[in-house]
Amino acid sequence: MSSMALHADHRQQQTLSPRLQHAVKLLQLSSLEFAQELNQLMGSNPFLESEEAEAEVEAQADSDSEVEPQDETEDERDLWQAEGVASGQSGAGGEGGDTRALDLIAMPGSLAQHLHGQLGVLSLPQRDGLLASALVDSLDDDGYLRCELSELVAVTALSPPALPEELQIALCRVQSLDPAGVAARSLAECLLLQLQVVSDPAQRALARRILNEQLSALAARDVAGMARSLGSSVAGIDAVCALIRRLDPRPGAAFGHQQIHYLVPDLIARKLRGSWTVQLNPTVVPRLRLNQGYAELFQRHRSAQDHAMAAHLQDARWTLKNVAQRFSTILSVGEAIVRRQQRFLDYGVMAMKPMGLREIAEELGLHESTVSRVTNNKYIATPLGVFELKYFFSRAMTMASGNSCSGTALRGLVQDIIEAEKPGAPLSDAAITRQLARQGLVVARRTVTKYRQLLHIPAVGRQGRPA
Repeated sequence: MSSMALHADHRQQQTLSPRLQHAVKLLQLSSLEFAQELNQLMGSNPFLESEEAEAEVEAQADSDSEVEPQDETEDERDLWQAEGVASGQSGAGGEGGDTRALDLIAMPGSLAQHLHGQLGVLSLPQRDGLLASALVDSLDDDGYLRCELSELVAVTALSPPALPEELQIALCRVQSLDPAGVAARSLAECLLLQLQVVSDPAQRALARRILNEQLSALAARDVAGMARSLGSSVAGIDAVCALIRRLDPRPGAAFGHQQIHYLVPDLIARKLRGSWTVQLNPTVVPRLRLNQGYAELFQRHRSAQDHAMAAHLQDARWTLKNVAQRFSTILSVGEAIVRRQQRFLDYGVMAMKPMGLREIAEELGLHESTVSRVTNNKYIATPLGVFELKYFFSRAMTMASGNSCSGTALRGLVQDIIEAEKPGAPLSDAAITRQLARQGLVVARRTVTKYRQLLHIPAVGRQGRPA
């Protein structure tokens, strides 16, 4: 006879208040996404208003006082049209109010949207879903995962922290999504993930051996050498190589290729009187404020049934505080980065210092995940160009002398070596590795290969030809 029993299951779960959730959301948005979010908030919350919009209305009122007055309906229509343009809403396509055909064309979604859509239909526990989503957001435009899995621990800020086993499961889950080959950490892994399209088991097994053992020979098109090493016929190797070359080495490149991404710097770094200073870009700081007239009117006539309006007023106050906190945090992080990377601003990429998220977090009293959110999709304009804030973070690479340099500086040195190659005689990754060793930088050949991929420079085979 079955019996019923009660079991206590203790679980630790991190919960965020609505205000903190809103603050985190605003902090991680790019400047363009942030502007869109504020426009939506102003459109849905009557207690929020833009100082620019009010100035435009006052200017329009002064202009209207000099001409024949219009009736109230026309005034309201003019104001509505002005607000529609200011918020980026699409209005009529031309005279007569006809919608333009181009406005009806669906723009292709990004790779992240495509992958998030697939994760959304899976019945995943909240923790697993957060890890998979964080991994998707870490992919580059080609669909590769260029960071270490351990770096996602700080980004997700789960409690308890994500275990290596959980991260590996999240990686396998994302790698199983469409298109095949996404979330790979190397070219070989990307192609291996796509081998299920090879129907013949023998050819699939041979292709796997080539990618695991003979990638350099494949790049050099050394069919005879691969045949000798793998104990297979030249014809068989050639057929399998032809199958491999039909695979897509950039599975994410087909998504969002028509989208134009504009970089708007959040910070501006200048050197004044010999010292580097950082300031917020005034064009991205909104002139947002509480509509005091509406707020005072609501407080005077407030009743117990006005829950919706009271919530709008509370949300408006939260928004103003969170907006101020967003820009204060971005400025503090930017100033801390510039203090540590002044030599880079003075002398260029070779002077970049190794730096981790923890250094900035400890100095400012922030969590590493907060610094990660601030440095992602936030840009700083410098005399050397516009850089994403996370560009300034890299691991320390040890030199033969015992000193260390940043991975960014090493990547810049690899680029300089490649740019200095003689025409018609490009260097292989092994040759670049040897040249770095002569300069006191002992790195693995696969590290040079990784940097070449990050710089979008084609690989070179053994015969000195592009692969």
